[in-house]
Amino acid sequence: MKNKSRRFCFAVTVALASLCQGQPVAAEEGMAVDVVHYWVSKSESAALDVFRKAWVAAGNQWADMPARNKVEVQRTVSERVANGYAPAVMQWNANEGSRELPEMGIVLDIDQVAREDNWRDFLPATVLDRITYNGKVYFAPTNIHAENWLWTSEAVFRDLDLATPHTWDGIFAAAEKIKASGRLPVAVGGGSWEISLIFNNIMYEKVGSEGYARVISGDPTMVNDPRMIEALEVLRRVSRYAEPAAARKTKTWADATTAVGSGAAGMQFMGDWAKGELAAHGYTVDKDFGCSLVPGTAIAYFMVIDAFAFPLTSREEAAEGQKAFARMVLDRDNQVAFSRIKGSLPVRTDVDPSGLDRCGRLGLQMIAEKKGQVSAQSMAMPTQMSDGWIDVLADFFNDQTITPATAQRRLHDVVMQR
Repeated sequence: MKNKSRRFCFAVTVALASLCQGQPVAAEEGMAVDVVHYWVSKSESAALDVFRKAWVAAGNQWADMPARNKVEVQRTVSERVANGYAPAVMQWNANEGSRELPEMGIVLDIDQVAREDNWRDFLPATVLDRITYNGKVYFAPTNIHAENWLWTSEAVFRDLDLATPHTWDGIFAAAEKIKASGRLPVAVGGGSWEISLIFNNIMYEKVGSEGYARVISGDPTMVNDPRMIEALEVLRRVSRYAEPAAARKTKTWADATTAVGSGAAGMQFMGDWAKGELAAHGYTVDKDFGCSLVPGTAIAYFMVIDAFAFPLTSREEAAEGQKAFARMVLDRDNQVAFSRIKGSLPVRTDVDPSGLDRCGRLGLQMIAEKKGQVSAQSMAMPTQMSDGWIDVLADFFNDQTITPATAQRRLHDVVMQR
């Protein structure tokens, strides 16, 4: 219940403190926003600069408040509002759990901007659904990511004469050869969520699209399906080709990504933000790294939608700045520039796709054709359930003594706590 209590305290703190913010800030030239975010890797920071520079170029002020992760964003926002001054902008995922914010009345309704700028004409239905609550828009979406990508080191695969794996048997065969060469087969950072990305791919391949949809919607009967044991057994095999948990503790997903780019590791299962990180370090697709959808998921696109939310304040000038910020985020040129650096796809469907690499063109094609669009597990599950799900999988991956049957039982317990 720890995560549930933390989220409840966060929401209540924001709600109460926002009502108490009656002291206006001295007006400055243009509009001022303070932006709390966890885009801190090299590529993420460079992508965020697109919005930062556009905001400042319009004569406004931007106060940067970086955090290490989403939990720290929540903590920072809570501390700010407890002191009577909520930040104007906070990074968020437009997922099932994000609806808690408008439901509790603690974020600004930006539907006026969405209507005036015709967002509903160019945003995919999936995106609109995730940023809308009770018919009104509350989040400014920045980009679309897909989680089900396999990244391979071209240097390692060329050296060992390996072909891109298209089956899980192929992945394990490649992993054995990479291990025998003295290199790391599968790069993983220290984030628990990284393990869930790997498992979601495996689960989809084992239980199929319908079974996957039932699991991430919290169907306890499907979680108890025998094929989930098979999926956990595959995850256990993957864990044996990664570094031990202690060696990964201080590493990030970005460290794992650069290990693939440099040839220190052979493969990584990661969302397409990895492509942005690889590019930021000077690596290029089909020369330094390869990209393909994870075996068994080539018919699907596990969508993640990044967004900004705007905590409520009683300062009129803050609301105007927040609305202007939302409008700036959806600007067509800003959308394209941001996604090219981030490794993602723009949320707008009316942008020029020229300049996208092979990976990006594949993703855009699947979005445009509405081919296999599915929600990522973290997007579909309520926040508490998702956190518990991720923790169980990470514990299983990191502790070889936990049996697949035990892990399955714990996953079942998680979804039963809805």
